[in-house]
This record gives sequence, structure tokens and C-alpha cells, in this order.
Amino acid sequence: MIVADRKSLSEIQDMVKNCRKILLVGCKGCVTVCNVGGLKEVQVLAATLRIAAKMADRPLIVEETVLERQCDPEYVEMLKPVVNDFDAVVSMACGVGPQFLAEAYPGQRFFPAVNTTFFGGAVAHGIWEERCAGCGTCVIHHFDGMCPVARCSKSLLNGPCGGSDHGKCEISKNVNCIWDMIVRKKVEQGRLDDLLNIVPAKNWQTARDGGPRQSRREELIQNG
Repeated sequence: MIVADRKSLSEIQDMVKNCRKILLVGCKGCVTVCNVGGLKEVQVLAATLRIAAKMADRPLIVEETVLERQCDPEYVEMLKPVVNDFDAVVSMACGVGPQFLAEAYPGQRFFPAVNTTFFGGAVAHGIWEERCAGCGTCVIHHFDGMCPVARCSKSLLNGPCGGSDHGKCEISKNVNCIWDMIVRKKVEQGRLDDLLNIVPAKNWQTARDGGPRQSRREELIQNG
């Protein structure tokens, strides 16, 4: 899932400082799961902005709505009747959301209320960790289902660096060395010899360094 964090109130206020009427748009996708951009978070931010504006004696109307997804034109279309009734629209989706909205409604201004951080999952209640770098060619079958591209600070594919210590990464004692985890799992399963196989250089052409990417499902594409 895409994990995100809400921007600070001061940053959002600065974005809309010249607006008198704004629309907050949430998303029922990933940002709802990580408690950043769902209905509850939209309502909280809307109330906070109203209170802050009142305390500053500044007129500001804040309205709210939540789309099923902001990354799908079918749902983005639902804003069409109201989108131009506002000075600006503030998206509480991941970074994809405000871009889809801006492309669909070029005459309107859109601001992001969220910082998109990584692809990950929940490791404890209220804690999410990165697990995938979206590099386009998955290689975790070489590493017992664990990804050194995303989880090694140096993205090393053929063993740990010299900086790990007692299973921790040199960048922080709070970060596990993924290579320590990979080696331990192979030892436990009696497959340490797997590491004698050199993993070939990764094909980075599928990563985003080659520019914006597309994923096509020819059977779903409607022609004409």
C-alpha cells in the first residue's frame, strides 16, 4: 500500500492563504488505511482550518468530500458539478491524486495536503514500514521474500556491507540490517549455500529512472 503523512498545518495554511473558499477532497484508498486522508482526517483538517481562520479573523469557508479513489477518472469525474465553485481544491490523497485532479480540471488550482512516503505495510498498530521501492523488476525470489533494494540502505544485492553491527544498519540502531535477516533465514533453513550464487546486475530500465512508467492490460483497453 502507499503510505503517506499529512503536511503540517502551517504548510497547508500557507498554500491557501489567499483563498476564501476551499474544498478538501479525501480518498478512500491507501491514505484511509494509514489514517491520513480518509473521511475522519478530512473532517479533522477542515475543522482545524476553520478554527485557525476564525482565530486569525480571516474569512475562510471549508467544504469537504471524499472520493472512492482519486487515481481513477471515473471517480474524479464526480467533482465536475462543484469543482469550480471554489478558489482552490486541497487533495488529501497520495501524490497521484492532486495530479489526476489537476489534469481533469485544468482551470482550477489544486494543493496537496499529504506527503507520499513509500510502499509498505503495518508492522504494529499505528506503525508502517517501507517494503517495496517499486523498481519494476522484483528480485525477492533470490532473497527469501525480502527486498534489499528497498530495505538495505545501500540497495546491495550480493551481501551486507561492512557497516552492519549485531543485526543493525549503520545508519541507525532502529533499522534492522536486511542482509542479517536474509542470512539468518537461510541458515535456519539449511540453505546458506544459496549465497554462493552471484545475483546478476539488476535491470534498472524498469525503474522510474527511465522516466514516467505505464502498466498496460491490453485485454482491458477500450479502443475507439
